[in-house]
Amino acid sequence: MSPVNPFDDAATARVVVDASGTLREWNEGARLLLGHPAADVVGRPATELLADGAVGTPPGPGDERWSGTLALRHRDGHTVSVWVLAHRRASTDGGPGTWLAVTPLDRGPDQPADPLVRSALTQSPCATMIFDDQLRLRGVNDAMARLMGLPADLVRGLRPTDLSGRPQNVELERHMREVLATGMPCDMHTHLRAAGETRAHPWLARVAPLTDAEGVVRGTCVTAHDFSEQHLARERLYLVNDASIRIGTTLDVTRTAQELADVCVPALADFVSVDLLDPQDHGAEPAAAPTPPVGLRRTAHQSVTPGSPEAVAEPGQLHVYPAGSPQAECLVSGQAIVAAAAFGDLEQWLDWDAVRLRRVAEYGIHSTMSVPLQARGTTLGVAVFTRFRRPYPYTHDDVLLAEEVSARAAVCIDNARRYSRERETTLTLQRSLLPRWLPPTAAVEAASRYLPATRSGVGGDWFDVIPLSGMRVAMVVGDVVGHGIQASATMGRLRTAVRTLADIDLAPDELLTHLDDLVVRLSEEYGDDGAGEVGATCLYAVYDPVSRRCSMARAGHPAPVLVPPGGPPRQVELPSGPPLGVGGLPFESAELELREGSVLALYTDGLVESRERDADAGQALLCEALAAPADSLDAACDRVLHALLPSGGSADDVALLLARTRGLPAGQVATWDIPADPSLVAPVRKQVLEQLSAWGLLEASFTAELVVSELVTNAIRYGAPPIRLRLIHDATTLICEVSDTNHTAPHLRRAKTWDEGGRGLLLVAQLTQRWGSRHTTEGKTIWAELGLIDEE
Repeated sequence: MSPVNPFDDAATARVVVDASGTLREWNEGARLLLGHPAADVVGRPATELLADGAVGTPPGPGDERWSGTLALRHRDGHTVSVWVLAHRRASTDGGPGTWLAVTPLDRGPDQPADPLVRSALTQSPCATMIFDDQLRLRGVNDAMARLMGLPADLVRGLRPTDLSGRPQNVELERHMREVLATGMPCDMHTHLRAAGETRAHPWLARVAPLTDAEGVVRGTCVTAHDFSEQHLARERLYLVNDASIRIGTTLDVTRTAQELADVCVPALADFVSVDLLDPQDHGAEPAAAPTPPVGLRRTAHQSVTPGSPEAVAEPGQLHVYPAGSPQAECLVSGQAIVAAAAFGDLEQWLDWDAVRLRRVAEYGIHSTMSVPLQARGTTLGVAVFTRFRRPYPYTHDDVLLAEEVSARAAVCIDNARRYSRERETTLTLQRSLLPRWLPPTAAVEAASRYLPATRSGVGGDWFDVIPLSGMRVAMVVGDVVGHGIQASATMGRLRTAVRTLADIDLAPDELLTHLDDLVVRLSEEYGDDGAGEVGATCLYAVYDPVSRRCSMARAGHPAPVLVPPGGPPRQVELPSGPPLGVGGLPFESAELELREGSVLALYTDGLVESRERDADAGQALLCEALAAPADSLDAACDRVLHALLPSGGSADDVALLLARTRGLPAGQVATWDIPADPSLVAPVRKQVLEQLSAWGLLEASFTAELVVSELVTNAIRYGAPPIRLRLIHDATTLICEVSDTNHTAPHLRRAKTWDEGGRGLLLVAQLTQRWGSRHTTEGKTIWAELGLIDEE
């Protein structure tokens, strides 16, 4: 069935009048009613059709509809009394619009003769309309007439678009055509204000086909249902679901509080504020029920008005709420408190704060609801829900909804606080275990950076620079698997173990072997405690500024990047080795010569790996960042972090250590081969004094002579040839080293009163800053360091 244009329907008289009162359209039904052809009346004032100029009560400026009985002049001169329904139609170009005036000529058959059937149809509480297959209204019951605000017996014969110019009537006609065409019922959801109502609300219109005895669709039945309760229930369910998705996306307290406010505006309130109790000192839990006055800190708020002008506190501000305030009372009672102007208690609840009373009057606030935020038996704060744009106060269902959403948010806030507390504890522990400063050495200039993970918690990354004997230096970077306090504690144990093993001058591969054994034992300990296995990766390097050679080994750790002077950065080819904790597998060392001024970059995988890129892409970015010149190593560290972590954070811990090598000139090193003859110790002392004089170190000559004499004498007496003496110095330190091929390490012993010997090493220990021994492939080396007096 093709749609019928209303102006082609002669069963209803229709005219269009513009804002000036001029007739603009005139249909065939209007000609049949008054006898005037369209050509005679279109373009003329509509008032010329009124008999005796009787206008009645015209519609007001804000009226959208008018109905009443008019006395109209027929073309032959007699008067026709007609009931007219007129409604305003909006203009498509933003103009003043027009009025459509209609009156039915054919109101169809009368009501059923059976009085009981007629009563059932007219008095049914379900608002009902009956339309024929031409979309003409054939009947309405009393409930529908009250909703429309029109007399039931006068609107018969009109179409939905004749009854009102609202878009919903156009949509209803479309649904009715679909039902007439398909014979299938359909539902139409809409939002409008019925006659006599003060506000719009949801409605459900159900359109059903009406068939004859042969099953042919002859019309439609439209019933209207107030859908407010079902709509509110659906909105509440949606809000609860939305809250479960949007609240708690991070472990940040402020972000979680803001998510609570964002979710509830405008779905539940026009303004929401979230105020939290300050955390207790030393990580203690807040009180289960605080005692007024209560200090609450504004953490977040949200409003339907941009800028939240209703707020009396800015985020971060602390306000004290006395006894009798809704915030304090709801925290004490643990129950939501609703105050509304309609109940007469809003001003009573806000008597304590003149500023809030002024805001109530200024913005028309009429209802507030204070809901405590509680989780795991702990009170965290309060959320206040305020309405001023929505005209109706909070209901019992609104309170239940606010309590449920707030309870979800409270658990997320509590989780965030617990996480923040544990993270701060772990960060404090980790920072106490990491080096606070890098020791200055003659071998390298070093700079470092450490960034904790932003999302997954603090991990076990660490780095260190360890001065060794002979002006050498050890550099280490490691990464413990996992996050949290256990990872930080494990990192501390491994760092201590590395420093201990480095002190006995183990080669890199041997050191990693001992460290691997330690991690295996730690895994067994943690496994017995139910804490899980321990795993780690590590890179250990030793650089000698005298030979300018660097030996290194790694255990499952990323290989370092080398930036030679004037050359492009490249990754060092280094055997990978298994991660620490696997046990039983060997590690391999590699040695390379480094020109003075070479930069070594040691780092953990958090720097180069991320969800957005793989390790190879990260390595390329690292090399690109290291290739650019920098004023200092600190500036180079900052540039590397900015290039690889532009957001300033990473999903994993990041440790970065940059070291620029220095070379010790040959003129600062002197070496002698010592015959195994005690009588030649004196000539050796003389040669040492001459060398010290040449270096300008005569202030250290007395102590150095004694130390050299004792070490050389011990090597001749207890060691095995060949014996070698080496002196090394820089601006602050003089090092004496004596090497022989005996692998037995010396040790201090307590000499008895009348013993003639046994006091040599004790004397060395007392005269030097530190001393020790290290094993070599040929035997051992005894060394001692003397501090030089700074003449400046």
